[in-house]
Amino acid sequence: MPSAKNEPRLPTEPHPNQPTRRGNLMWEELPNMERIATEELKAHLMATNEEFRLLATQHTEFAHKLDELEALPHLTDQEQMEETRLKKMKLRIKDQMEAIMSHTRSPQVA
Repeated sequence: MPSAKNEPRLPTEPHPNQPTRRGNLMWEELPNMERIATEELKAHLMATNEEFRLLATQHTEFAHKLDELEALPHLTDQEQMEETRLKKMKLRIKDQMEAIMSHTRSPQVA
């Protein structure tokens, strides 16, 4: 996980200063070797797979927009609908990224 404040992080990494509240497992609950292998795969895909890189960018953009909404003391009805829409889109993108990772991990059978 990047340590510098302005260093970019992968979209599925939790923010270093706050616990993740999205997803079923806390980042810290993953076994260390599995976490390292996952991060290495994500880094490889970010460098080599245009689709994965585009999805990661969109995921990050949605996460930033959600953070902005979640920082507001009160949401209007329209903001609540936007929050729900962003969460669904972010989850769909995460699922697509996970599918690419799973496909990359699995051995190719001819």
